[in-house]
Amino acid sequence: MTSSSLDSAAAPDAARARLVEALVRTGEEDRAAFRDLYTLTSAKLFGICYRICGERQAAEDVLHDVYLTIWKRAGAYEPSRASPITWLATIARNRAIDWQRAQKVRRTAPIEDAPEIVDAAPLASETMLEDEAAHRLHGCLDTLEERQRSAIRTAFFDGVTYADLAERQAVPLGTMKSWVRRGLAKLKECLDA
Repeated sequence: MTSSSLDSAAAPDAARARLVEALVRTGEEDRAAFRDLYTLTSAKLFGICYRICGERQAAEDVLHDVYLTIWKRAGAYEPSRASPITWLATIARNRAIDWQRAQKVRRTAPIEDAPEIVDAAPLASETMLEDEAAHRLHGCLDTLEERQRSAIRTAFFDGVTYADLAERQAVPLGTMKSWVRRGLAKLKECLDA
């Protein structure tokens, strides 16, 4: 790899680091950092606002609100959770959408006229219970002997037959069935506990 390709590969990382630093320092109410942040990001954030608002003056007004919000909320930015430009762009997008919604005249109709909305997505509580059950299952699987755990995972998660498992492990079919049966018994015991 040449020196110039190393420099070009390091450039995005350096730019991101500079942006993270400016945003973190802005969260500490550092005005110079806020100016740097504005210089580094205003063109991109203006583009987002303009694309959504469709009017230059409106985009400029929204951009002003965006930077007021950034000044107020920069202390809440967590570099480990989102890239700085993603965090900033989300604020710009949300402010522009808020502006756009405020411009529309809302006509209201009685609630009875609204169509019924059917949400096929599972409830959050159901998803949490399923996640907890899956976590418990994998935790119990980890308590089994390696050969039992491997046989059960391969048989039930990959759909491999006992005969194929026995052939892969070079053991008699009865032995493989015994490993799985004992492993399932221990698994049930662990899950019932």
